[in-house]
Amino acid sequence: MTATPGLPDAASRWRCGGCGNLTRFDVRRTRTTTEFWHFDLAGSHQVEETDVLDETVESVTCRWCGRSDAIELVARSDVG
Repeated sequence: MTATPGLPDAASRWRCGGCGNLTRFDVRRTRTTTEFWHFDLAGSHQVEETDVLDETVESVTCRWCGRSDAIELVARSDVG
């Protein structure tokens, strides 16, 4: 079983080691959030604030080749 890569940040990004894809991924994740919902008088709502309490990336799959076992987190500067 291959470990699921973490979420990319400002210094990193995902790359598929199978085909080289850097731009298209299917991501399945679970989030626990607290949200502030604002309702208007008609009953419609808008979410005005969201605080992420916990987030787990369950799987990342390359949209190009379909592999989920070759996704790696790489430094943005290493991709050229």
